[in-house]
Amino acid sequence: MTFATSTLGLYIARRFARAIAVVFLTVFLLIYTLDFVELVRRTGDVPHATAAVLARLALFRTPAVAEQVFPFAVLFGGMVALLELSRKLELVVARAAGISAWQFLSSPLIVAGVLGALMVGAYNPVSALLKERAASIENKLFNQSRPSTGDIWIRQKSVDGQAIIRASTADFAAGEIGGLTVFAFNPQGAFMQRIEGTRARLEAGVWSISDARVTSPGNEPERHETFLLASNLSREQLRQSFAAADTVPFWSLPAWIKRTELAGLDSTRYRQQFNALLARPLLFVAMVLIAASVSLRFFRFGGVARMVLSGVAAGFMLYVATKMAEDLGAAGILSTAVAAWSPALVGGLLGALALLHQEDG
Repeated sequence: MTFATSTLGLYIARRFARAIAVVFLTVFLLIYTLDFVELVRRTGDVPHATAAVLARLALFRTPAVAEQVFPFAVLFGGMVALLELSRKLELVVARAAGISAWQFLSSPLIVAGVLGALMVGAYNPVSALLKERAASIENKLFNQSRPSTGDIWIRQKSVDGQAIIRASTADFAAGEIGGLTVFAFNPQGAFMQRIEGTRARLEAGVWSISDARVTSPGNEPERHETFLLASNLSREQLRQSFAAADTVPFWSLPAWIKRTELAGLDSTRYRQQFNALLARPLLFVAMVLIAASVSLRFFRFGGVARMVLSGVAAGFMLYVATKMAEDLGAAGILSTAVAAWSPALVGGLLGALALLHQEDG
């Protein structure tokens, strides 16, 4: 029987899981309360914005936000559990019985890994679904179609070749873009024509471009009241290609990535999200190692407050590094696998190094 499945190991695992649950639920309720108050402030003059509707909207929005702070719940929960065990001298007794720090940390590490897997496989799909429903409720509540503005780039493939489309506005729900410029290429990759239009609507297999000005090499520009450009995109693919990566459930990401690539669109941000979720259990393990490196000091030695603050700072730096790496990966500057896995791996190794120095000198 291993230590993790022994009576003491299970006891430590329960204490650790309970501490994480308390911290996470506290943060969850705080986020929910703040979001509900903010929604009440924003919807003071909006019809049909009753307290029940706003309470449900805040409840749907909160899980996605709380998911981002889950690593901190693991960090703080781990610190609370280990400090409590140390304060009650339970760790002293364990050490006196010949149990090393690595043995009694095996249970928290397993709990962290299991929580990370549950967060990815169960919590994330639910939070993504609720976030999508919250966006739908918010659109209806504010009576907005929420068209996107700013430069939008679309790359597509069709029977006529490839095309790169730049638009200044877009309403993906309606399948419409405005202020567009199209650079069309033949199947061999040679430039064919440039198309400018005021508005385009995605129909079955074609873009219907209104008030189009077509310029091709060696020819005078031509005006067309309506110009049809072949496309292999559907409205659903167009909407999906610009959906936020964190609104896609984990189990749907592989199929989403495949459909996006088949449509000739960029799937980097979805690949980054998929790899980041796969690395989440390792990030939780790294948070536990950081928590242990600053929480195993005996209370009678003093300096606990300083070590706790250093643990909070180290966890915050790891979280910021993780987010920065994910942004670099989503932008295509770093490989998505490197951006997702390297911060958690480096954080875990540094935490283990600090523990080795502390325990074994």
